[in-house]
Amino acid sequence: MTRQPTTPDVPGRLVTGLVAAGVLTQISYPLTSGIALRVVTIVSVLLLTSAGVLHAALRWSAKHAAVLVLVAGGIGLLAETVGVHTGYPFGEYLYTDRLGPKLAGVPVLVPLAWSMIAYPALLLGRRLATRTDGSLSRVRTAMLGAVALASWDLFLDPQMIAQGAWRFADPSPGLPGVPGIPLTNFAGWLLVALVMVAALDRVLPNRPIHRTHWEWPAAAILTWTWLGSAVGNLVFFGRPWVAVYGGLVMGLTVLPYLLRLARASETPRLSDPGDKLEAMDDRRQTSARIGGQR
Repeated sequence: MTRQPTTPDVPGRLVTGLVAAGVLTQISYPLTSGIALRVVTIVSVLLLTSAGVLHAALRWSAKHAAVLVLVAGGIGLLAETVGVHTGYPFGEYLYTDRLGPKLAGVPVLVPLAWSMIAYPALLLGRRLATRTDGSLSRVRTAMLGAVALASWDLFLDPQMIAQGAWRFADPSPGLPGVPGIPLTNFAGWLLVALVMVAALDRVLPNRPIHRTHWEWPAAAILTWTWLGSAVGNLVFFGRPWVAVYGGLVMGLTVLPYLLRLARASETPRLSDPGDKLEAMDDRRQTSARIGGQR
Protein backbone atom coordinates (compact mmCIF):
# COMPACT_ATOMS: atom_id res chain seq x y z
CA MET A 1 0.00 0.00 0.00
CA THR A 2 1.44 3.37 -0.99
CA ARG A 3 1.55 6.10 1.61
CA GLN A 4 -0.44 9.21 0.77
CA PRO A 5 1.66 12.43 0.78
CA THR A 6 1.00 14.80 3.66
CA THR A 7 -0.37 18.19 2.63
CA PRO A 8 1.29 21.10 4.48
CA ASP A 9 -1.08 22.91 6.83
CA VAL A 10 -0.45 26.36 5.38
CA PRO A 11 -3.38 28.14 7.11
CA GLY A 12 -2.45 26.64 10.46
CA ARG A 13 1.16 27.66 10.02
CA LEU A 14 0.02 31.16 9.12
CA VAL A 15 -1.89 31.42 12.42
CA THR A 16 1.20 30.22 14.28
CA GLY A 17 3.34 32.74 12.42
CA LEU A 18 0.98 35.61 13.21
CA VAL A 19 0.95 34.73 16.91
CA ALA A 20 4.75 34.45 16.98
CA ALA A 21 5.18 37.73 15.08
CA GLY A 22 2.76 39.50 17.43
CA VAL A 23 4.61 38.24 20.50
CA LEU A 24 8.02 39.16 19.08
CA THR A 25 6.74 42.62 18.20
CA GLN A 26 5.50 43.17 21.74
CA ILE A 27 8.79 41.95 23.18
CA SER A 28 10.40 44.97 21.54
CA TYR A 29 8.27 47.39 23.63
CA PRO A 30 11.00 48.11 26.22
CA LEU A 31 13.50 48.79 23.43
CA THR A 32 11.46 51.41 21.58
CA SER A 33 10.15 54.92 22.11
CA GLY A 34 8.50 57.74 20.18
CA ILE A 35 7.28 56.89 16.69
CA ALA A 36 8.84 53.41 16.83
CA LEU A 37 6.80 52.57 19.95
CA ARG A 38 3.66 53.84 18.26
CA VAL A 39 4.31 51.60 15.25
CA VAL A 40 5.05 48.59 17.45
CA THR A 41 1.78 49.09 19.34
CA ILE A 42 -0.30 49.27 16.18
CA VAL A 43 1.44 46.40 14.40
CA SER A 44 1.21 44.05 17.39
CA VAL A 45 -2.56 44.58 17.68
CA LEU A 46 -3.01 43.96 13.95
CA LEU A 47 -0.94 40.77 14.06
CA LEU A 48 -2.59 39.21 17.10
CA THR A 49 -6.09 40.23 16.01
CA SER A 50 -5.46 38.69 12.59
CA ALA A 51 -4.27 35.48 14.26
CA GLY A 52 -7.47 35.23 16.27
CA VAL A 53 -9.74 36.01 13.33
CA LEU A 54 -8.00 33.46 11.09
CA HIS A 55 -8.16 30.90 13.90
CA ALA A 56 -11.91 31.43 14.15
CA ALA A 57 -12.28 31.14 10.37
CA LEU A 58 -10.43 27.83 10.32
CA ARG A 59 -12.44 26.37 13.19
CA TRP A 60 -15.83 27.62 11.99
CA SER A 61 -15.95 29.60 8.75
CA ALA A 62 -15.03 32.94 7.22
CA LYS A 63 -18.58 34.11 7.89
CA HIS A 64 -18.24 33.34 11.61
CA ALA A 65 -14.88 35.13 11.71
CA ALA A 66 -16.51 38.20 10.19
CA VAL A 67 -19.29 37.99 12.78
CA LEU A 68 -16.65 37.86 15.51
CA VAL A 69 -15.07 41.12 14.32
CA LEU A 70 -18.39 42.85 13.74
CA VAL A 71 -19.85 41.93 17.13
CA ALA A 72 -16.77 42.38 19.33
CA GLY A 73 -15.46 45.37 17.39
CA GLY A 74 -18.93 46.90 17.11
CA ILE A 75 -19.65 46.65 20.83
CA GLY A 76 -16.18 47.96 21.61
CA LEU A 77 -16.58 50.92 19.25
CA LEU A 78 -20.04 51.71 20.62
CA ALA A 79 -18.88 51.58 24.23
CA GLU A 80 -15.81 53.72 23.52
CA THR A 81 -17.80 56.26 21.50
CA VAL A 82 -20.34 56.64 24.29
CA GLY A 83 -17.48 56.80 26.79
CA VAL A 84 -15.57 59.53 24.97
CA HIS A 85 -18.65 61.71 24.53
CA THR A 86 -20.48 61.12 27.84
CA GLY A 87 -17.95 59.78 30.35
CA TYR A 88 -19.96 56.59 30.84
CA PRO A 89 -19.20 53.85 31.73
CA PHE A 90 -15.42 54.35 32.05
CA GLY A 91 -15.13 57.90 33.33
CA GLU A 92 -14.38 61.10 31.45
CA TYR A 93 -11.44 60.62 29.08
CA LEU A 94 -10.16 61.41 25.60
CA TYR A 95 -7.87 59.83 23.06
CA THR A 96 -4.77 61.54 21.71
CA ASP A 97 -3.45 60.99 18.18
CA ARG A 98 -0.91 58.31 19.13
CA LEU A 99 -3.04 55.34 18.03
CA GLY A 100 -3.76 56.51 14.51
CA PRO A 101 -6.95 57.51 12.65
CA LYS A 102 -10.16 57.98 14.62
CA LEU A 103 -13.81 57.27 14.07
CA ALA A 104 -16.22 59.31 16.22
CA GLY A 105 -13.32 60.27 18.47
CA VAL A 106 -12.15 56.65 18.92
CA PRO A 107 -9.01 55.28 17.22
CA VAL A 108 -9.92 52.59 14.68
CA LEU A 109 -7.32 50.37 16.35
CA VAL A 110 -9.27 50.25 19.62
CA PRO A 111 -12.22 48.07 18.46
CA LEU A 112 -9.68 45.67 16.96
CA ALA A 113 -7.88 45.50 20.30
CA TRP A 114 -11.16 44.60 22.00
CA SER A 115 -11.62 41.79 19.46
CA MET A 116 -8.04 40.61 19.97
CA ILE A 117 -8.66 39.51 23.57
CA ALA A 118 -12.45 39.04 23.47
CA TYR A 119 -12.16 35.95 21.25
CA PRO A 120 -9.74 33.96 23.44
CA ALA A 121 -11.66 35.20 26.50
CA LEU A 122 -14.80 33.62 25.02
CA LEU A 123 -13.00 30.30 24.52
CA LEU A 124 -11.70 30.50 28.09
CA GLY A 125 -15.17 31.17 29.44
CA ARG A 126 -16.68 28.29 27.51
CA ARG A 127 -14.06 25.78 28.59
CA LEU A 128 -14.25 26.74 32.25
CA ALA A 129 -18.06 26.83 32.13
CA THR A 130 -18.39 23.35 30.60
CA ARG A 131 -20.13 20.95 32.97
CA THR A 132 -19.07 17.34 33.51
CA ASP A 133 -21.83 16.16 31.16
CA GLY A 134 -20.47 18.37 28.37
CA SER A 135 -23.19 21.02 28.57
CA LEU A 136 -22.38 24.73 28.76
CA SER A 137 -23.60 27.43 31.12
CA ARG A 138 -24.04 30.68 29.22
CA VAL A 139 -24.10 32.73 32.41
CA ARG A 140 -20.82 31.26 33.67
CA THR A 141 -19.30 31.60 30.20
CA ALA A 142 -20.10 35.31 30.13
CA MET A 143 -18.92 35.93 33.68
CA LEU A 144 -15.64 34.02 33.44
CA GLY A 145 -14.86 35.36 29.98
CA ALA A 146 -15.64 38.90 31.15
CA VAL A 147 -13.24 38.60 34.08
CA ALA A 148 -10.48 37.41 31.73
CA LEU A 149 -11.14 40.23 29.25
CA ALA A 150 -11.56 43.00 31.83
CA SER A 151 -8.50 41.94 33.84
CA TRP A 152 -6.39 42.65 30.76
CA ASP A 153 -7.14 46.33 31.32
CA LEU A 154 -5.22 46.21 34.60
CA PHE A 155 -2.17 45.98 32.33
CA LEU A 156 -3.41 47.89 29.31
CA ASP A 157 -4.52 51.19 30.79
CA PRO A 158 -1.31 51.90 32.76
CA GLN A 159 0.71 51.11 29.63
CA MET A 160 -1.35 53.34 27.36
CA ILE A 161 -1.52 56.17 29.90
CA ALA A 162 2.29 56.04 30.12
CA GLN A 163 2.49 56.18 26.30
CA GLY A 164 0.14 59.15 26.19
CA ALA A 165 -2.46 57.29 24.11
CA TRP A 166 -5.33 58.59 26.27
CA ARG A 167 -5.90 60.41 29.55
CA PHE A 168 -8.64 60.77 32.14
CA ALA A 169 -10.04 64.09 33.32
CA ASP A 170 -10.33 62.91 36.92
CA PRO A 171 -8.23 59.82 37.68
CA SER A 172 -9.27 59.49 41.32
CA PRO A 173 -10.09 57.46 43.25
CA GLY A 174 -7.87 54.79 41.75
CA LEU A 175 -6.00 51.66 42.70
CA PRO A 176 -3.12 52.21 45.15
CA GLY A 177 0.15 52.34 43.23
CA VAL A 178 -1.56 52.84 39.84
CA PRO A 179 -1.89 56.60 39.16
CA GLY A 180 -3.87 58.18 36.36
CA ILE A 181 -6.73 55.68 36.15
CA PRO A 182 -10.03 55.91 38.08
CA LEU A 183 -11.78 52.88 39.52
CA THR A 184 -14.78 53.67 37.31
CA ASN A 185 -12.69 52.68 34.30
CA PHE A 186 -12.19 49.13 35.57
CA ALA A 187 -15.87 48.85 36.48
CA GLY A 188 -16.80 50.04 32.99
CA TRP A 189 -14.47 47.48 31.44
CA LEU A 190 -16.10 44.67 33.39
CA LEU A 191 -19.56 45.78 32.28
CA VAL A 192 -18.62 46.06 28.60
CA ALA A 193 -16.69 42.79 28.72
CA LEU A 194 -19.72 41.01 30.17
CA VAL A 195 -21.95 42.27 27.36
CA MET A 196 -19.33 41.49 24.71
CA VAL A 197 -18.59 37.92 25.78
CA ALA A 198 -22.29 37.16 26.25
CA ALA A 199 -23.02 38.47 22.74
CA LEU A 200 -20.19 36.46 21.18
CA ASP A 201 -21.41 33.36 22.99
CA ARG A 202 -24.78 33.84 21.32
CA VAL A 203 -23.59 34.41 17.76
CA LEU A 204 -20.74 31.87 17.55
CA PRO A 205 -21.51 28.12 17.64
CA ASN A 206 -20.75 26.34 20.91
CA ARG A 207 -18.54 23.74 19.26
CA PRO A 208 -16.01 24.24 16.46
CA ILE A 209 -16.82 22.59 13.15
CA HIS A 210 -13.20 21.88 12.25
CA ARG A 211 -9.93 21.48 14.21
CA THR A 212 -11.82 20.67 17.40
CA HIS A 213 -8.67 20.26 19.50
CA TRP A 214 -6.76 23.22 18.04
CA GLU A 215 -7.35 25.81 20.73
CA TRP A 216 -3.76 26.54 21.64
CA PRO A 217 -3.23 29.63 19.40
CA ALA A 218 -5.98 31.54 21.23
CA ALA A 219 -4.70 30.23 24.56
CA ALA A 220 -1.19 31.37 23.61
CA ILE A 221 -2.41 34.93 23.05
CA LEU A 222 -4.03 34.99 26.49
CA THR A 223 -1.04 33.37 28.19
CA TRP A 224 1.42 35.79 26.61
CA THR A 225 -0.78 38.76 27.50
CA TRP A 226 -0.90 37.60 31.12
CA LEU A 227 2.70 36.53 31.75
CA GLY A 228 4.37 38.94 29.32
CA SER A 229 2.53 41.92 30.77
CA ALA A 230 3.27 40.89 34.35
CA VAL A 231 6.98 40.42 33.69
CA GLY A 232 7.21 43.56 31.57
CA ASN A 233 5.63 45.78 34.21
CA LEU A 234 7.69 44.24 37.00
CA VAL A 235 11.10 44.14 35.31
CA PHE A 236 11.15 46.71 32.50
CA PHE A 237 8.51 49.38 33.12
CA GLY A 238 8.91 49.96 36.85
CA ARG A 239 5.24 49.35 37.64
CA PRO A 240 5.31 46.61 40.29
CA TRP A 241 1.75 47.23 41.50
CA VAL A 242 0.44 46.86 37.96
CA ALA A 243 2.25 43.52 37.71
CA VAL A 244 0.73 42.41 41.03
CA TYR A 245 -2.85 43.47 40.29
CA GLY A 246 -2.89 42.24 36.70
CA GLY A 247 -0.92 39.09 37.40
CA LEU A 248 -3.19 38.00 40.23
CA VAL A 249 -6.57 38.93 38.74
CA MET A 250 -5.90 37.69 35.21
CA GLY A 251 -4.31 34.57 36.62
CA LEU A 252 -7.58 33.72 38.39
CA THR A 253 -9.05 32.70 35.03
CA VAL A 254 -6.10 32.10 32.70
CA LEU A 255 -4.30 29.59 34.94
CA PRO A 256 -7.38 27.34 35.48
CA TYR A 257 -8.05 27.61 31.75
CA LEU A 258 -4.57 26.38 30.87
CA LEU A 259 -4.87 23.52 33.37
CA ARG A 260 -8.24 22.51 31.95
CA LEU A 261 -6.84 22.72 28.41
CA ALA A 262 -3.84 20.57 29.38
CA ARG A 263 -6.08 17.93 30.94
CA ALA A 264 -8.26 17.88 27.84
CA SER A 265 -5.21 17.23 25.66
CA GLU A 266 -4.38 14.16 27.75
CA THR A 267 -7.81 12.54 27.26
CA PRO A 268 -8.53 10.32 24.25
CA ARG A 269 -9.34 12.46 21.23
CA LEU A 270 -12.25 10.21 20.28
CA SER A 271 -14.23 11.45 23.27
CA ASP A 272 -15.34 14.29 21.01
CA PRO A 273 -18.26 13.40 18.70
CA GLY A 274 -16.69 15.39 15.88
CA ASP A 275 -13.51 13.38 16.18
CA LYS A 276 -15.48 10.13 16.05
CA LEU A 277 -17.02 11.22 12.77
CA GLU A 278 -13.62 12.22 11.41
CA ALA A 279 -12.17 8.87 12.45
CA MET A 280 -15.03 7.02 10.75
CA ASP A 281 -14.43 9.02 7.57
CA ASP A 282 -10.73 8.22 7.71
CA ARG A 283 -11.45 4.51 8.09
CA ARG A 284 -13.84 4.58 5.14
CA GLN A 285 -11.28 6.35 2.96
CA THR A 286 -8.55 3.90 3.99
CA SER A 287 -10.80 0.92 3.24
CA ALA A 288 -11.68 2.39 -0.15
CA ARG A 289 -8.00 2.88 -1.03
CA ILE A 290 -7.11 -0.67 0.02
CA GLY A 291 -10.04 -2.05 -1.95
CA GLY A 292 -9.03 -0.06 -5.00
CA GLN A 293 -5.46 -1.31 -4.83
CA ARG A 294 -6.65 -4.92 -4.67
